Amino acid sequence: MNKAELIERVSRKTTLTKVQSEEVLDAALEIITKTVSKGDEVKIVGFGTFSRGTRKARPGRNPKTGTQIEIPATRVPKFKPGKDFRDIVK
Repeated sequence: MNKAELIERVSRKTTLTKVQSEEVLDAALEIITKTVSKGDEVKIVGFGTFSRGTRKARPGRNPKTGTQIEIPATRVPKFKPGKDFRDIVK
């Protein structure tokens, strides 16, 4: 399912138009993105938790030349599904 299909389904499930559904989805995603980028968590009970994690620096290899390189530490978004979500997927 892509974003357009999700908007279509939200529109059908609610009384919102497709434009309104897209605005709500965009706003929710923007809020989640900004909150996680600040280092805070977004917990949606029954669905999951969005958070920010870090990856340690590690050695790597350049695929073209085969030389050893150092991959720097970086921050990455993380998602941990909630119990209800995990149970439904099973």
